[in-house]
Amino acid sequence: MLTIGIILGSTRPNRVGDQVARWVLEHASRRTDARFDLLDLRDHPLPHLDEPMPPSFGQYQNEHTRRWAETIASYDGFVIVTPEYNHGIPGVLKNALDFLYAEWNNKALGLVSYGATGGTRSAEHLRLVAAELQMADVRQQVVLSMITEFENFTLFKPGDYNLGALNTMLDQVVAWTTALAPLRTTPAAVA
Repeated sequence: MLTIGIILGSTRPNRVGDQVARWVLEHASRRTDARFDLLDLRDHPLPHLDEPMPPSFGQYQNEHTRRWAETIASYDGFVIVTPEYNHGIPGVLKNALDFLYAEWNNKALGLVSYGATGGTRSAEHLRLVAAELQMADVRQQVVLSMITEFENFTLFKPGDYNLGALNTMLDQVVAWTTALAPLRTTPAAVA
């Protein structure tokens, strides 16, 4: 069975992303075409990128990097839940992505963003990063406004109208994850 990691891309105190990620997981877990797990970056603390060699070489020297690489390599695709900070993704998410290379390659990526404008700029930023990591980001995105989907900007209360976008995005992630499977099993994909 396909395994899809839902990455919670914020570690900020009092974050609201955990509510969003649990909502995604709750709906995704009802599916029978893949298994979904929550990957909270708080549970995978990484220092600011401290590997002496570029990640594309795959010569990880630090134990924390090897553990992160093993975790990411075990998934066939991803959904990233990201807030928008200053028109981009959180530094902790960028750092987690930058630590690895081959482990991200040939995997599908779905995006769930939130912020004052729905996090659209962070999602666009993330698409650029994903392209360099050879990830296939799907077209459908879930965009959640802090104004309409959060009570007092803190309590996540999504409207049911968001479920169509969520289900379509999950359909696309599963389809692309399936389609990319042969590329993940070739020797070039693990080199």
